[in-house]
Parts: sequence; structure tokens; C-alpha cells
Amino acid sequence: MGVQENGIAFLKTGNGNYTVGYGPFEESSDAPKYTTAFYRNDFSLSDARPWKIPAKVEEVSSLKEVGLAEELVSIKWEELESEDFAQVFSEINEMITRGVMVKSVPVATEQGSITEGNAESLLAKLMVRGDSFYSYGWSSGDEGFCGATPELLFSLRGKSLKTMALAGTAKSEECDVFAVDGKEIREHEFVAQTLVAKLSDIGSVLRAERSIMDLGQLVHFHTPIEVELFEKHGVDDLMRRLHPTPALGPLPRTGETLKILLEWRQRLGCPVCFGAPFGLLNGGEFTAVVAIRGIHWAGNEVKIPSGCGVIEASRLVNEWRELRLKREAVRASLNSI
Repeated sequence: MGVQENGIAFLKTGNGNYTVGYGPFEESSDAPKYTTAFYRNDFSLSDARPWKIPAKVEEVSSLKEVGLAEELVSIKWEELESEDFAQVFSEINEMITRGVMVKSVPVATEQGSITEGNAESLLAKLMVRGDSFYSYGWSSGDEGFCGATPELLFSLRGKSLKTMALAGTAKSEECDVFAVDGKEIREHEFVAQTLVAKLSDIGSVLRAERSIMDLGQLVHFHTPIEVELFEKHGVDDLMRRLHPTPALGPLPRTGETLKILLEWRQRLGCPVCFGAPFGLLNGGEFTAVVAIRGIHWAGNEVKIPSGCGVIEASRLVNEWRELRLKREAVRASLNSI
């Protein structure tokens, strides 16, 4: 085990309270049996000690209760050019044509610099969202991230597992057309069917009907999936089985396609924790969310990444627009920074 000094972590599920952990955090390769712990890793799951065990834990209804003051934060944003993303989009299409993959998820990253205030104040700017969102955050030293994600990777209590397919995106006012959009439905079904296939050999799977999740600015196709496991599985085993889902990762997910995606993410300046699992083990239940719809920082440098699923039917102009809409949703959840 190691120790990570200071820091703060939190996760809020639905309309419930925030579970907040304070450093120093003890770092472990294994989930603790009798105490609360956070799970923080990067997208490639390269952290050998992803379990962060806080020195103190409390439940609060507002982050203001933990001393996070909502101070002014001014950011100078750089204009996000499309050329690099367009090149990666073209390479994905080539891979699809060659049969290497049928889907991948490139990430465009808007970057900026804090000109007034400090990055940790961004935690306090995170707005309270409805029960479709999971608010999350992590800060240690001069690095951190926070956001409000609609995507559950999985929750686990005993042998009962819940997960979801969340893929396909449109503006709320386009909901009627979105509901019958063949490209968006195919993208969603890639995710849902892959999740069912990955879980069917370890449990009895119940897939609900596809529906539309309305998040205010955006809508997504949403399919809840419940599994009664044949036997108990450890969190780490399930993590590697499920992450990344095709909503954030390549399809098929092989060593080759995942390596290619990681290279694309690096070229496009994607933060290593974007789309990674962030979780909480508390009271015998583990909940892991997908760390999207958020902001990342290191020192005074800040980033807002957004990803999109690219399949054969995808068109560059539509995907570029979707990426912008997702970043705008992040700004709205952070009091329009």
C-alpha cells in the first residue's frame, strides 16, 4: 500500500447526498472489506493501486458543507480547430472499411488556462442535477476533475449487478427525429448487444426496452440492464470485463483496437481519466460511473473533452456538432464557466 497526501473525492448518485472522502488517501491494489473507498483509475486501467481509502468520510447534502467556496474562476479558452479530429475520423473510417473495427470513439478536447481563481474552486461550481446524473469529483495536489455524468458503468451488491447502454445523442428539440434515426439506433444497439454478450456467461441477464433519456439540453438512447450473477465476482474482475464499453471504447475490443484508440486519444490531447471508471464502495455496495461530461485540470491548464461514437454511417459534420453540444452541456453544469 501507499499513501496519497491530502485531496478530496466525492460521488453523488441521483438526488441523494454526496459521499465525500478526505485525504490522506491510502492506496491499495485490492478493495477493502470493511471500510469506504473510492475507485479512481485512468482509461487504460494502468494504476496498480486504484483503490483510494480516505482518512475521513462524511455524507453531505451540498458541497458547500465541506468548505468548497464558489469563488470566481476565469478561463481563457483556445479555439478548437477541427483538422486533427478530422484526420482521426478519416483513419477510423479506413479501419472500418478494412474490417479492423466497426466502431470507435474519438475524443475532441477543448483547452484553456485559468486567468483568475484556482482550479479546485471548479468543484464548488458543479451544479446539482436531477436523478439521471451522477455528480463526481477528485482533487489532489494541483490536479483533478469533476463532472455530472449520466452513465453508470455498473453497480454491484452481492450478486445483483446493474448497468446500462447509453449511446446515441441529439438535441432535445430533435427528439422526434432522433427516435427513428437509423444511425443513432445502430450505434446504441452495438453497445447494448455487446454488454449483454459480455454478461450472459456469468449471470442471468434482463435487458429492458430501449427508451430515450432526456437530460435537458441533450437526449440519449438508454437501455437498463440487470444481471443476477451465477456466483459472486470481484469488482476488479467486473471492471476489466465491462470497461470500456463500446459507448467509450472500440468494437470489437481487442488489444490492437484498444491500443489504436489510446493513440488517437493521446494525439487529440484527451485527459487520461476521461471516460475512465470512477467509483465508490460504501455500505457493501459498489457504484462505478463513467467519468464523462466533466472538466479536468493540471495546474492552471484546464480541458473539456467530449467523445462521439463513429460507425460506418457517421458523417464528420454531424459528429463535430455532437461534440460541441456535449461540451456546451458541461459548461452548463459548471455554471457556464
